[in-house]
Amino acid sequence: RVVTASVDETAKLWDVNSGKLLTTLEGHTGFVNSAAFSSDGTRIVTASWDKTAKLWNAADGKLIVTLAGHADIVSSAAFSADGSRIITAGHDNTAKLWDAASGRLLATLEGHVSTVNSAAFSPDGTRIATTSHDATAKLWDARNGKLLASLKGHRESVVCAAFSPDGTRMLTGGQDSTARLWDAVNGKPIATLEGHSGIVSSAVFSPDGARLASACDDGAV
Repeated sequence: RVVTASVDETAKLWDVNSGKLLTTLEGHTGFVNSAAFSSDGTRIVTASWDKTAKLWNAADGKLIVTLAGHADIVSSAAFSADGSRIITAGHDNTAKLWDAASGRLLATLEGHVSTVNSAAFSPDGTRIATTSHDATAKLWDARNGKLLASLKGHRESVVCAAFSPDGTRMLTGGQDSTARLWDAVNGKPIATLEGHSGIVSSAVFSPDGARLASACDDGAV
C-alpha cells in the first residue's frame, strides 16, 4: 500500500499493484502536509495546516486519535521504529513527542527560533533529529526531550534530515543547495556535499549506509 497527503485536506490509501483507491482519510480542516505508516503497517499518522496531527487505522481508515497541542501548522509527523511514539514538527518553532497508543503529549522540544521543518527518530529510537528555518538541525534525547547538540553549518533553512541505518551519522539537506553529513553522536560536521543549484529537499542513506542520495528542486538527484 501507499499513502498520499494532499492540499485537498485528505490523505488517501492506495493498492500498489492495482493503483486502486482503498480508502480516504477525512477529518483534517487544512492542507495535509505529510503522511507516514507505522513500521508494522497498521497505523498512519498525518500532519496538517489545521495545527494537528492525526492517527488512523490503516485497515479501515478510521480515526484513532487527534494530536492537538501545536500552536501553528504541523509540518511533519513520524513514528519511532517500534511504533510506540510519534514526533511532530511545527511552525510554532517546536517539535512534540507523543505516545502513539494514547495520544498523550510526552515532551515539547524547544530551542529552535523559527519553523521546525521536519523531525525524525534515530533507528534505535533514542534520539530525535529536527531541522529548522533557523538554519540549524538539532539532536535531542528521545527519552526526556533534552537538547544534545546543535548542528550549525547550513547558511539557510535546513529542510530535511535522515539518520544512517546504524544511527552513527546524520544527513541534512538545505536551501543553501548543499547536503551535509554529521556525526550523529556529537553533532560534529563530517562533510559538505556540493553540486546542486537549488533547495535540497530530500537526502537519504542507502540501506547499507555506504552511499547517499540527495534530491533537489534543480531537477537533479
